[in-house]
Amino acid sequence: MTREVFEELVSDALDTIPPELTRIMDNVAVFVEDEPPADDPELLGLYEGTPLTERGEWYAGVLPDRISIYMGPTLRMCESPDDVVHEVAVTVVHEVAHHFGIDDERLHELGWG
Repeated sequence: MTREVFEELVSDALDTIPPELTRIMDNVAVFVEDEPPADDPELLGLYEGTPLTERGEWYAGVLPDRISIYMGPTLRMCESPDDVVHEVAVTVVHEVAHHFGIDDERLHELGWG
């Protein structure tokens, strides 16, 4: 799968997030990266920033939160293009949920592991 196609899958996954949620997403950027940090080579996605639930009056003038979706490990773990579509969608929702302050434990309970 080409990077361009993978980026389209990430964009498509973002488009599935309900508009009432995307309207309140604030100061966050989404990137496709080839590989995750070397210390976690199987990582599919990463949220870096301050979740909306933790922001206060002090939150101003900061760099955007960052969501990274990692192409390499996603493609290596998936057996078919349909698997890639599914895994990208799950990973994008998972990382966006972190932006909203939802932790891994709760995401696993909800089926978005």
